[in-house]
Amino acid sequence: MMRFVSFSSGSCGNCSLLLGPNSGILIDAGVGIRRIKKELEALHLSYDNISAILVTHEHGDHIRSLGSFCKRVSAPVWTTPTLHETLLRHPFTRDWVGACRQDLQSGVWNPVTEDFDVQYFVVPHDSTQCIGFAIRCGEELFVLMTDMGHTTDEAIHWASLATTVVIESNYDLGMLMGGDYPQVLKDRISHGIGHLSNDACAQAIPRFLNPSLRNLFLCHLSGNNNTPELAYESAREALEAAGVEPGTVNLRVLKRGIASPLLTL
Repeated sequence: MMRFVSFSSGSCGNCSLLLGPNSGILIDAGVGIRRIKKELEALHLSYDNISAILVTHEHGDHIRSLGSFCKRVSAPVWTTPTLHETLLRHPFTRDWVGACRQDLQSGVWNPVTEDFDVQYFVVPHDSTQCIGFAIRCGEELFVLMTDMGHTTDEAIHWASLATTVVIESNYDLGMLMGGDYPQVLKDRISHGIGHLSNDACAQAIPRFLNPSLRNLFLCHLSGNNNTPELAYESAREALEAAGVEPGTVNLRVLKRGIASPLLTL
């Protein structure tokens, strides 16, 4: 059995926890360590439940507190060798991450805790490298893909095997193009190496739908160019159009700056 909680999802900070029977994995550390301690205590958990940390990429909203976690929790930090070299130079992490470094090997299952094996896949984003995760616990497969300018065949492949998918639904195209962002930022977000739109997310859903899928969580919503209602309806309509009966797949929006309940997957 896996349980999952999102502490925050969005440019304000990204951090979530995946729990197995005996261990837990923190995914990214873009939220303050004191707040995470408080959120854990509210769930009757503690830092002792964090057995490993996975890192998607080096942008601040994903690693802002990673150095503090390395200093206080001393859990192994798993990411690619390319990203680790970047973290060793980054001001948020360079003083602490080296002692916690664990390199994910490509194309194989990496046993990161006693409960969890992990494979990674690269997704397109304007960072040194950005990766998604396929995380296996017994018969369950949890797949997270965020901060990607467009979907890839590899990401869709892993999602098509999953029991739970967490996928970015960052922006509504009309809101983005009609908003007051400078054109260079609009282009950065929408031109293939930025973020995934509601429409692109909806188009991906029928490509990875599978009989085992039970949970579909929408992540990294923009605070300026999206609303939870728009993202939810776009994905709901995609599920309905694909013939999924209401309630068959648990569809949920992961909110910005607000923790989700502790969800049994």
